[in-house]
Amino acid sequence: MSEDVVPRRIVVVGTGLIGTSIALAMRERGAEVLLADRDSAALALAVELGAGEAMPDGARPEPADLAVLAVPPAAVAVTLLDAQKRGLATAYTDVASVKALPLAQAAELGCDLTTFVAGHPLAGSERSGPSAARHDLFLGRPWALCATPEATPETVEVVTGLAKACGAMPVQVDAAEHDRAVALVSHAPHVVSAAVAARLTGADDVALGLSGQGVRDVTRIAASDPRLWIGILSANSAPVADVLEAVATDLAVAASLLRDGSEEAATHVADLLLRGNAGRSRIPGKHGGDQPAYATVQVVIPDRPGELAMIFQAAGIARVNIEDVTIEHSPGRPLGVLELSVVPEAAERLAEELRARGWSVPG
Repeated sequence: MSEDVVPRRIVVVGTGLIGTSIALAMRERGAEVLLADRDSAALALAVELGAGEAMPDGARPEPADLAVLAVPPAAVAVTLLDAQKRGLATAYTDVASVKALPLAQAAELGCDLTTFVAGHPLAGSERSGPSAARHDLFLGRPWALCATPEATPETVEVVTGLAKACGAMPVQVDAAEHDRAVALVSHAPHVVSAAVAARLTGADDVALGLSGQGVRDVTRIAASDPRLWIGILSANSAPVADVLEAVATDLAVAASLLRDGSEEAATHVADLLLRGNAGRSRIPGKHGGDQPAYATVQVVIPDRPGELAMIFQAAGIARVNIEDVTIEHSPGRPLGVLELSVVPEAAERLAEELRARGWSVPG
């Protein structure tokens, strides 16, 4: 197979957010997709959404080019063994967000690792299930591939082809290295987000009424399904614990210094904030590489249909590309503040165009 091979027939086992999104993406590419799931309601919804056809019960279909196991980490090995025994495909991959433990379990069960490449598309949402699926979920996103030495070149090629066909960027990485990386950039941040959100359960109406975009940003991922996440965290427990212990140390030191209240203590807390700035700046920008410095144009907008579309149209007329966008709503008022991130040299041009069309643009 060539490097750019696109699997034409695939089986997707598991019709949650990721599995259904892969199925939708492959259907966009004209692939034939069979779907399987123990949850009949999820399967029926995925079929209704156009993600593929339900795999007939009891039938042994002709082997597909690729079977995608979209199941939790703890279920990967047993699902792989069952799929291989049934001859569902000539190659297999998974999409679980933990790699080392499922690979070890698959080897222990006697799975054929020559036809399996562990995978993890780094895309998702705080929402779950097939109703949250999108065919473009993986566009421009990294897709980790953790091929073992046993995997054949043909298997690596077809799994790489799946990632590319979904619009993702395949990244070859060792399984243990992958797990340490996602502990830092995904798994531990989820626990920290949950810890902050948990403080809100005892908050009074005054505190909740004062909540703004900052607390929404920090706690957004805390809305994810706890059942899904306890499986992920349990499968990657040691790397996640390492990161959480380091974060906890920083927080404990900051708390102690804040209680001290001295000027010297404030300087040490400022050091943590500065390190936070430095770490945040290292997150790659939307096109990869260093994050560019964008200017922010704020627009006060009424909460009514079509307002965003008209603002985006105005940006197009001004020949300004909007790099990012956020909306902060005004509690109790039919207004919001739209923040448009643009390259600095385009900020004033966009602001003038918006003011000319009647929108309030501070500054």
